[in-house]
Amino acid sequence: MQGSLTILGCNSALPTSERFSTAQVLQMLGRVFLIDCAEGTQIQLRKFKVRFTSIDHILISHLHGDHYLGLFGLLSSFNLLGRKKTLNIYGPPELKELVTFQLKYIEANLLFKIEFHAITGKEPRIIFEDKRLTIETIPLKHRIPTYGFLFREKKPEWLNIKKEKIAELNIPLREIVNIKKGADYTTDEGVVIPNQELTLPPKKQLSYAFCSDTAYNEKIVEQVTGVDLLYHEATFPDELLARAKETFHSTASQAATIASKANVKLLAIGHYSARITNPRTLEKEAKEIFENVIAVHDGMVIPLS
Repeated sequence: MQGSLTILGCNSALPTSERFSTAQVLQMLGRVFLIDCAEGTQIQLRKFKVRFTSIDHILISHLHGDHYLGLFGLLSSFNLLGRKKTLNIYGPPELKELVTFQLKYIEANLLFKIEFHAITGKEPRIIFEDKRLTIETIPLKHRIPTYGFLFREKKPEWLNIKKEKIAELNIPLREIVNIKKGADYTTDEGVVIPNQELTLPPKKQLSYAFCSDTAYNEKIVEQVTGVDLLYHEATFPDELLARAKETFHSTASQAATIASKANVKLLAIGHYSARITNPRTLEKEAKEIFENVIAVHDGMVIPLS
């Protein structure tokens, strides 16, 4: 397993005794990301045994309270725990003002630095990139500017060579680099060995798309096509379609339709209305359109592999 998604909270604006509001931890390729940070997030981090010190990046989708109001307490706890590492926070431009104001009036005197990365624009853009991973925004359709996030593993620059071929053909070191870059190999006898016989097929890159708080929006289909895991809100059952439209949210069937059109591997639905007592009913509605779907719950861990 090269990664996992831990659901810390899967309810919408009103948490319940069993379901907290939106927060997730994505562990991918050795990196740890906190996605949204509703009230109670740090309680859930402890409950589900996620190390505070592992989190270096926090992504906030939008400025409705059920997606960011837990951030202030979490920052305070980081400080009390003696954090020294820089923390990167990605979100709407106003988030920096909100955090700065709060920290000023509690005289937090942080021991660590916060790097704010403002998310703006109506088109997708890359907000994080390193040697193995990119994060791209997914503009969503909600009452205020809202973004999803597409996490995608980069393709490796070089191919992996079959070790047994090195021994079998006695391939010199100087040729191994060329083969890894895609070249064929010519033996001393002049026989050309095609590269595909010498290297392993490239593995599929991991990908995860987070799309919470959005009305039905087919514009995202192309961007999330083929992802390993799509988290898409399903706030309401189909019978409350009018309410979904009114509040710029989605129904279970609408989430499944996006997943079907995008041909994703697995759909995870969440962000349930507090009136939903059994999320399995939403899962059942979604499965009428897209079979490979799960209704998430707090504490669920979904592997990425």
